[in-house]
Amino acid sequence: MGAAKKTDSGIPIIGELPWGSHFCQFYETKKDMLDILIPYFRAGLQNHEFCIWVTSDFLTRDDALRALKKSVPGFAGYFEKGQIEIYSHTDWYLKRGKFDLERTLNMWMAKHDWALSADFAGMRVTGKPYWIDNKKDWDDFACYEAEINNIIGGTRLLVLCTYSLKKCDLLEILDVIRNHEFVLAMKDGAWQVVTIPGFSHVRSRPAVSMK
Repeated sequence: MGAAKKTDSGIPIIGELPWGSHFCQFYETKKDMLDILIPYFRAGLQNHEFCIWVTSDFLTRDDALRALKKSVPGFAGYFEKGQIEIYSHTDWYLKRGKFDLERTLNMWMAKHDWALSADFAGMRVTGKPYWIDNKKDWDDFACYEAEINNIIGGTRLLVLCTYSLKKCDLLEILDVIRNHEFVLAMKDGAWQVVTIPGFSHVRSRPAVSMK
């Protein structure tokens, strides 16, 4: 395995990212989400990276599979050889019936270590807290997001978290922003990158229209 310090995110407005990047996307529609996640995973698969997509009731595992099959050349081959795994939130975040911060982090790191041992170039993942419907779970998930920043350094991980604007109030949006290096958000039909003070992986870039 090479010693590359960066990998192509697949997202035009971002370009290459250092391994160990943790960023997020705010979305309103399924199209918004897929605008970012499809090129993100397409690049990962083409770069011989191991990929995990944790879905939700908003965009289910079947929805994700259909979108990938439609938009990723040779997707069936990647899927059949196990280069990408797609889980429902109940089988990942709510395994054993409830969210457990430590267990979830350990699951990610176990997959990461396995991916490197299997000679993948790295691992990129996405997950979303659409399933959260109470303050305790939100607070626990916010702590989990903060802890990701403490363990991701030195890994070959890219972590992209997606958040529904329809399910976040102002204080929750501030929690999300605080826990990520930068944010992708749609404004006037174009994706914008909002960088977070204290992080330096991505500099300000021009908007990219997704119309």
